[in-house]
Amino acid sequence: MSLPNKAAAAVLAKLPSHYIEAITIRIAQLDSVAGDEQEIVMAQFLTSKTSAIYASPGGLERAKELIKEALGRDATELIGTLQQTIESMPFSFVKKVDSQTLLQFISDEHPQTIALLMSHFTANYAAEVLGGLTPEKQLEVIRRIATIGRTSPEAVAELENALEQRLSSMVNMQQANVGGVESVAEILNVSERSIERSIMEALARDSAELSAEIRRLMFVFEDISKLAARDIQTLLKNVETSQWAMALKGASKALQDKIMENMSTRAAENLREEMGYLGSVRVSEVEATQQKIVDIVRTLEDNGEISRPTGDTEEQYVN
Repeated sequence: MSLPNKAAAAVLAKLPSHYIEAITIRIAQLDSVAGDEQEIVMAQFLTSKTSAIYASPGGLERAKELIKEALGRDATELIGTLQQTIESMPFSFVKKVDSQTLLQFISDEHPQTIALLMSHFTANYAAEVLGGLTPEKQLEVIRRIATIGRTSPEAVAELENALEQRLSSMVNMQQANVGGVESVAEILNVSERSIERSIMEALARDSAELSAEIRRLMFVFEDISKLAARDIQTLLKNVETSQWAMALKGASKALQDKIMENMSTRAAENLREEMGYLGSVRVSEVEATQQKIVDIVRTLEDNGEISRPTGDTEEQYVN
C-alpha cells in the first residue's frame, strides 16, 4: 500500500498465488494506513531510518488494481475470489463508515450487542469505537468480548440485518470464531493507554483471573523488568547493544537499571555511552525497536529458553 502501483505489483508478481490472495484481501479491508503506522512497520523490517511517509490508500479497488497489474490476463479468477471473500465477511460494510458515525447508531445498544459487533472489527477500528463509549460501557463490552466464544449464525445475521437497515448497506454473513481474550488483548494493545489502564484496573478488581489472562497476552517492553535475572541474561545474548541503546531511551529508569545490572560493568558503561551518543531520537524508532525486543522475548519463550512472567512480580527460583 505504501508503494506506487507498478512497484507494488512487481513485488506481488514474485509471490505465490496464495500470498497474493492473502495480501490483497488485507489491502481490500484497509481504507488507508497512517504515516506513523507505516514508519513503525517499516522500522521493524529495516535497520535504517525511515523518512516521513504519508497515508497510503487501500480498499477493494486498490487491491483489484494491484492484482491486474501483477497478473495481467490471469487476474480474473483471483479478483473474483477476492470480491467474494470481502463481501462474505461479517459486517464488512462497516469499513465504509467512520467510527464516530457508527457510535451514533450503537452507543445506546446493550453491551452484549456492541461486543458481538466489535468482535468482527479489526483491532484498530474496534479501539476507535471503544474509545467513544463511556468508561462503564467500555468495561462491560470488554468483559463480553472476552467470553463470547463461538457465535450462532442467526444471532449475527439478526444484528447484521438490523444495522444494515440503519446504515443503508447490505452484506452476507458467515459463521466464525470471534471474541475471546486474544481479541481483547489486540484491542487494548492499540487503544489509548488511559483507556487500557482504566479497563485493566477495573478487570483486576472484578476478575483477577481474567485480568491476568489478558495481561499475559499483552506483554509489553516494560514487562521485561519482571523477568528473572537469568532470563534477562539469556535475552541479553540475543539482542545487540545498539538495539538496547535505542529501546531503553524510552524506557523507565527501573528497566534501564535492571538491564544494566545484568551486564558486566564494561558492557553497562558501553551501553550508557551509546545511549548518550544517540541524542534525541524519534518515538516511532524507539517503539519499533522495543517491539523487536518483545518479539525476541516471545521467540525465546516459544523455544523454551526463557519464561515470561505471569503476574506482576519477577519469577523466583530455588536451587
